[in-house]
Amino acid sequence: MGVITIDNPATHFNLKTHTNSRDLKKAIEKITQRGGLSNVGRAISFVTKNFFSKANGNRSGAPNVVVVMVDGWPTDKVEEASRLARESGINIFFITIEGAAENEKQYVVEPNFANKAVCRTNGFYSLHVQSWFGLHKTLQPLVKRVCDTDRLACSKTCLNSADIGFVIDGSSSVGTGNFRTVLQFVTNLTKEFEISDTDTRIGAVQYTYEQRLEFGFDKYSSKPDILNAIKRVGYWSGGTSTGAAINFALEQLFKKSKPNKRKLMILITDGRSYDDVRIPAMAAHLKGVITYAIGVAWAAQEELEVIATHPARDHSFFVDEFDNLYQYVPRIIQNICTEFNSQPRN
Repeated sequence: MGVITIDNPATHFNLKTHTNSRDLKKAIEKITQRGGLSNVGRAISFVTKNFFSKANGNRSGAPNVVVVMVDGWPTDKVEEASRLARESGINIFFITIEGAAENEKQYVVEPNFANKAVCRTNGFYSLHVQSWFGLHKTLQPLVKRVCDTDRLACSKTCLNSADIGFVIDGSSSVGTGNFRTVLQFVTNLTKEFEISDTDTRIGAVQYTYEQRLEFGFDKYSSKPDILNAIKRVGYWSGGTSTGAAINFALEQLFKKSKPNKRKLMILITDGRSYDDVRIPAMAAHLKGVITYAIGVAWAAQEELEVIATHPARDHSFFVDEFDNLYQYVPRIIQNICTEFNSQPRN
């Protein structure tokens, strides 16, 4: 653990400064009161940008938790800073002490600030204390909640909590050179995610008239292994049965998806399907698989829109040439994250 004081935020010590509770206790006792304003929003921004780094002792497998203690109310806005903290995987707990009296409420910069700051608005992350003398009573409830890692909902981010299945068209019209370009596109997307057996997992299917499982979600659990596996995928060549490929991916990939993971299918095709895509696409949507459809060259726009999750404008993309696929990586990642972060916070 580490300690930051508010006003002009400063780290007194970081996550790796003290490794035993005796030293930690001494360090806490040496902290002096500095006065100043309750710039909570500024302090949360500081924590998000500076505190939880590898250099400061952050461990990849450990949940990131911030316990904010504020007397009265913040003197700046917390909403935007807290949103960015949540999106970075930080679980914010908020302890308010004393709070504003009726005649002071006009001075509160942001009404309902605690709910705007916390990870979830369900009461789990908020504790209110009537006076400083009662602060010790929050100790056991707070410890219990922080240790309940299964309920630390903000540890999950758009980059570390999905099972992503790539469904790749390997038909004759693609050609060997373009197929390598598609694999580079898959690589570029994969690089954006945090990969491990407990974070995001990647699987891939290639299809023509037939389908082939290149690797399942449980085959590789590190980013270098996944990137090597993508590189090794061999071009197949044949027809284009996209509907059958979606059914195959549901059966061979997504059936083995973990229940606590978001299921994302990213389908890349360069032509019109020889079979029906409507019923398989509907089956994917009903099973909760969020489907992105990427069409290149001769792909049919209306088919992409049927395959894609609603709204199609956020989940289907058309590219005129294979060489332009790379340009869509930032937009696809942004859409995946926007959708994830717009989930209700109650």
